[in-house]
Amino acid sequence: MRNRIISALLSGLAFAAPMSALADDGSYWWSGDWYLKVGATGFVAPRYDGSKDYLFQAAPLVSLGKAGQTVRFSSRNDNPSFAVLDSGPFRAGIVGKLIMPRNADDSDDLKGLKPVKLGVEAGVFAEAYPTDWFRVRGEIRRGIRSHDGVVADLAADGFVDLAPTVRLSAGPRLSFSSNDYMDAYYKVNTQQSNRSGLSKYNPSGGIQSAGIGAAITWQATDKIEASAFTEYKRLLGDVADSSLVRERGSKNQFVIGLSSTYRFDFNLP
Repeated sequence: MRNRIISALLSGLAFAAPMSALADDGSYWWSGDWYLKVGATGFVAPRYDGSKDYLFQAAPLVSLGKAGQTVRFSSRNDNPSFAVLDSGPFRAGIVGKLIMPRNADDSDDLKGLKPVKLGVEAGVFAEAYPTDWFRVRGEIRRGIRSHDGVVADLAADGFVDLAPTVRLSAGPRLSFSSNDYMDAYYKVNTQQSNRSGLSKYNPSGGIQSAGIGAAITWQATDKIEASAFTEYKRLLGDVADSSLVRERGSKNQFVIGLSSTYRFDFNLP
């Protein structure tokens, strides 16, 4: 799977590079107007995925892409990404996600379990706008250092402008993960069972969760954007059946928070 993801990244870059030869004006594929959005989000969420206890958390927001006439939509679910291909209603490129460590310091529920190290997930994303008020986005990422698994996220959002500077959006979410990801986060072997008191458990890959999210976004200025959001997801499959979730956590997971970003516009020759 790692080789397939690397090949996909190289293929995307290899496809983009020859675009300079196809352009009528002789410009390179990167020529033109670009934007960089940076910001942060603060939210109340479970202490760990599957926990019944909640904690205030924070995370950075980063998005880079080529400016165009098509109205863009973004949500807190979008991980930092770089669009290699951008044709207006369709974008695709590379994406990354910072994975924070998970250990007994986060919750007493995790004592005796194997800790998850600080790392990243790297992969590809694609998003499409079937209409001017609806977006579908998918990400496939492979873990580096934190885990050796593959994670796939799929989200769809409909959005409507309540006012020229206020937008309401909502839609469903789905997440899938491989065996290696499940092992890193939910496997409980004999030794871990003895240390933690949790029942032994050996999960398999598959669907991880399904849910829905909603947000209201305020375009404070042409550069500054603020948002309030809430999400609910139901843990499914082997995640929901894990001893960590069944014996100490909850299948129902809620998130509520605020975010803000600032957009930088620039031009590349």
